[in-house]
Amino acid sequence: MKKRVDEIKETVSEMLELPKDIMLDLPKVTMVGNLQVYIENHKGIIEYSKQRIRINTNNGVLRILGNDMFIRTILTEEIIIIGEIYTIEFTE
Repeated sequence: MKKRVDEIKETVSEMLELPKDIMLDLPKVTMVGNLQVYIENHKGIIEYSKQRIRINTNNGVLRILGNDMFIRTILTEEIIIIGEIYTIEFTE
């Protein structure tokens, strides 16, 4: 049932030209070089260290690997991570 609802939301989003991240509650990830990651629509932190940060989202887990990373800002819907970022992976 949830899959059908998501399909309808995606169709409406395309027809009305609305951003999918808002309509489908998807995470939005913005990277600035390899120095900063800005994540919107997160559901909390699963793991946090200077080398690995895992963040929960509605659609899976976002894993960020790097060196000397830290969370600069954390709010209800957004996180800013600073450091030397090597890899960003998304798994369902």
